[in-house]
Amino acid sequence: MTPELTNLIAASTAFVGTHFALSHPLRAPLARATGEKAFPALYSLFALATFGWMVMAFRAVGNEGSLLWYGGSDVTWAVATIVMLIASVLLVGSFIGNPAMPAPGAATLATKAPHGVFHVTRHPMMWSFALWAVVHVLVNPSPRVVVLSLAVAFLALAGSHMQDRKKQVLMGAAWQGWEARTSYWPKLSALGKAGMVPWLGGIALWLAATWVHGWLIFMIPAGVWRWVG
Repeated sequence: MTPELTNLIAASTAFVGTHFALSHPLRAPLARATGEKAFPALYSLFALATFGWMVMAFRAVGNEGSLLWYGGSDVTWAVATIVMLIASVLLVGSFIGNPAMPAPGAATLATKAPHGVFHVTRHPMMWSFALWAVVHVLVNPSPRVVVLSLAVAFLALAGSHMQDRKKQVLMGAAWQGWEARTSYWPKLSALGKAGMVPWLGGIALWLAATWVHGWLIFMIPAGVWRWVG
């Protein structure tokens, strides 16, 4: 293992670890010490610092190293493209009436029937990040991509599980009822119930993000742009 890869592992561990620590065991004491209004700034500072460290460490590793498998076939990229479309729909839909968001009225939202992408999963944003991670390992299973993607996927999926426990305490019966009406694991058969806005917004995001990918990220065309243009 190279020093650069070791640094990336340390940075990824710090990124994930500080998120969990500041969201759960350290949140209450730090919020009391800094004040509820100042705590989000402290949280953001740690998040940006560790994220910046992780990005710089990722770039320092380079894309050298043995691949776990060959991810450059058209079949692999076609699967990745479809999965990223699903992830984009989930991400866009997660901003519409999400009771997991720290906003006024969240408990009231949790008492309502599932709508939109919440027919698929009650954690659409977290699953969109996890799917992003899966896609990147699928098409480029290099050591640095595997480390970064595992960190993102673990933060998303373990974080959503811990969020359920936290919301049970904060919202009580409202969140327990929301859990009973929704699923942690995605039900892809329910994507047809996601609604027009998540689908149209998701397609727009998917097209834009994959187009930018080809121009800004190592000049690697992604999505439909791999075959168009």
